[in-house]
Amino acid sequence: MALIKCPECDLQVSDRAIACPHCGYPLDKSATQKRSRKSKKRMRLPNGFGSITQVKDRSLRNSYYVRVCVGKNEFGKYILKALKPRSYFQTYNDAYSALVEYNRNPYDLDDDISVKDLYDRWTNEYFPNSSEAYQRTVRSAWAYCSSVYNMRAKDLRARHIKGCMDDGFRIETKGKKKGQQIFPSAGTKARIKSMFNLMLDYALEYEIVPMNYARTFDISEEIVKEKEEAKRSHIIFTDAEMNALWENVGKAPYVDWILMQCYMGWRPQELATLRLDEINLDEWYMQAGMKTPAGKQRIVPIHTRVRNLLIKNYKFALSIGSEYLLNDKGQTHAGSWKLTYDKYANRFKKVMAQLNLNPEHRPHDPRITFITRCKKANVDEYALKEMVGHSIQDITESVYTVRDVEWLRSDLEKMQ
Repeated sequence: MALIKCPECDLQVSDRAIACPHCGYPLDKSATQKRSRKSKKRMRLPNGFGSITQVKDRSLRNSYYVRVCVGKNEFGKYILKALKPRSYFQTYNDAYSALVEYNRNPYDLDDDISVKDLYDRWTNEYFPNSSEAYQRTVRSAWAYCSSVYNMRAKDLRARHIKGCMDDGFRIETKGKKKGQQIFPSAGTKARIKSMFNLMLDYALEYEIVPMNYARTFDISEEIVKEKEEAKRSHIIFTDAEMNALWENVGKAPYVDWILMQCYMGWRPQELATLRLDEINLDEWYMQAGMKTPAGKQRIVPIHTRVRNLLIKNYKFALSIGSEYLLNDKGQTHAGSWKLTYDKYANRFKKVMAQLNLNPEHRPHDPRITFITRCKKANVDEYALKEMVGHSIQDITESVYTVRDVEWLRSDLEKMQ
């Protein structure tokens, strides 16, 4: 006797089995055919697998009712619960497929779960298809919602969500404010609302909550106004600040990162996650990018003034076996060289403080500086849009004009 894999559920079964004991899939076709000639009855489902019942109601289009086993009672009999989010199917085969899928990846059908359990379940399903930046946004918003962690999800109401937005807080874990209560800003309040919108959509789909109370109210005008007032305009680096950066190359850490951003226009997140395989040192250009269709995998020549800075980081990445151009362990993640936006922003602030540059500068300012300096140098408008990943509305330019690397490079080098 040998073990084989069931073609339906991928679990191990005996090669002599007539049917899979896990999902009921017929394995011995000859035996199945003999049995089918003798009887039209369907094969009995394995114990603990679940049940499929045909409801004898002519007015019911989806008449096959599916229940799954969730345990045993005190007498050893199986406890059955309706499959969620859908339990009625049009054909037996549809019902059977749904039952097999559930047994392959069982999930908790209990609707009496806490908000924290709901958050864990939702993020486990939602995060794999989300960017790291979005995941950080959700985790940041969730940190202010401790007042509802242990509530039953089905008891969550609009007033509880508003309470998280108005009175929620987190405890700072680092810096000068370590140990202090931090209350949400206007932007964070909006992100808390957005997080509950999506999380309760998920809960509603799986019948964990009776309705999505997060969508029963809008963000107040006060929050919108506060959010608008909190927005700051970006500040370009002055000529004096650019000179200060160049004078401190090799003297102060991370200065070279900011200069590379100023001469190639990457968004902070794009620069922080640039991979070595996206850099062509033979022809001196990069092909990377994110956020918008126009920005994804765009070609940006490497300006001659920052080539040496790039080579230095490239060689260091190779020496530590990293796939990313920029690497730094920092103090809090001793085992990881990989940068995130937060890490990059933290290093950026250190440079501003160390060189006594304008403290109002933000990590996006080098990109604004790049665009402004290019315009001053009369870099072609469409070449600039291609390099920074902005959409081009002109049909002739966007459809019928193909700019190669050298064409882009000749325009970029106008900026000094």
